[in-house]
Amino acid sequence: MKSLKTILVIFLILGTMVACGAQTRVVRVYPKQGTVVTTINRPKVVVHDRTNYYVADGVWYRARGRKYVVCAAPVGVRLQVLPKGYRVVHVNGRRLYKYRGVWYKKTGRNFVVVTV
Repeated sequence: MKSLKTILVIFLILGTMVACGAQTRVVRVYPKQGTVVTTINRPKVVVHDRTNYYVADGVWYRARGRKYVVCAAPVGVRLQVLPKGYRVVHVNGRRLYKYRGVWYKKTGRNFVVVTV
């Protein structure tokens, strides 16, 4: 009888853990423009009008000393690859790509940041 109670308690604990795990969601929070960060995870350097921009996970940064400031994507900059998670949107008959409020247009093999 004692072992039956132990087994029931173990199943109850495991069932509660599984039920709690099913409700867990991962929510990504991206920094707003003007936010200063000290490090960027695997940034790509993009040079536009003799200014270095850093792109990591679709967020654009400019260097300020040893830190980085979140900024808007410079219009006209070219990228070879879009960030994962972009959406295809048709605006006025044009096929555009959108990710985190930044609009891209495909030109040849590259994607160019545009305003809409």
